[in-house]
Amino acid sequence: MKKQSLYSRQSIKRISDYPDVLTVEEASELLGVCTKTVYKMLKKGEIKKQTIGRLIRIPRENIISYLGIDIRK
Repeated sequence: MKKQSLYSRQSIKRISDYPDVLTVEEASELLGVCTKTVYKMLKKGEIKKQTIGRLIRIPRENIISYLGIDIRK
């Protein structure tokens, strides 16, 4: 049985408006949580990140997979 996403096509459009690589602030805005929560999620490994020196960047695909959205429809 295919997993159904709770997110509508409008949500997918909104996600596509963001750049391919997000900052913690952009990810928190997209997820609707504070930056502290995003840092906790990153620390727990719930969302995969990439670090460049001291900078944290989150690929948009990682957010999409965390949310369980299938965009290949």
